Amino acid sequence: MDLQLQIKMNAKLFLRDPEQSVLGRSIIEKSIYLINKMGFEDFTFKKLAVEAGTTEASIYRYFENKHRLLTYIIVWFWTWLEYQLVYHTNNVTNPKEKIRIIVQLVTFHLKDEFTFKHIDKYQLYQIAVTEGSKSYLTKHVRQDNKDQLFKPYKDLCGRIAAVFEEYNPKYKYPRSLSSTLLEMAHYQFFFKEHLPSLTDFGNDADDKGVILFLEQLIYSSLNAK
Repeated sequence: MDLQLQIKMNAKLFLRDPEQSVLGRSIIEKSIYLINKMGFEDFTFKKLAVEAGTTEASIYRYFENKHRLLTYIIVWFWTWLEYQLVYHTNNVTNPKEKIRIIVQLVTFHLKDEFTFKHIDKYQLYQIAVTEGSKSYLTKHVRQDNKDQLFKPYKDLCGRIAAVFEEYNPKYKYPRSLSSTLLEMAHYQFFFKEHLPSLTDFGNDADDKGVILFLEQLIYSSLNAK
């Protein structure tokens, strides 16, 4: 069963809420398509305007620059991941089963119960892998942090860390392991696709090796004396 979900975004991410208009939703849909297709460096509002059938001026009414737009869709992705995690672990009591769900989530192998007509979540996941860190690896990250733009990422890490603490209450580094897991999953998939000599999974036809590696990373840490 597909469920409808309304994700509320930090108002400082946009000048005008794109979810409140047909054009705004089209801007989000087409930006995901173009960034995934050409990469963030080659992506411009001029190209987006052509794809969306509008003008650059109209896009600037929604987002002050392309980095803000990238941050918006990445933050949307983190928020959606947290909703997924809450939904799929709501009635699960075994922390080991919760960890299995977490690994499925961060490797994009968890069944998605929510629908968004204007957002291709597979393409958005690809952007998170290739472009996600660019949302916070900036000179203005401190101000963005003060504006709580990264709160959804922190909330997601916090929920994952809570599961690690549930599995082993004595483990000292649950948040570090949580953020490491999220970034490691993306890096391994990026290396697998583009820099295979930096991973052991370059020749794999599926993601089973990456999943096993991430599980070993988690349990070797949580079970360490």
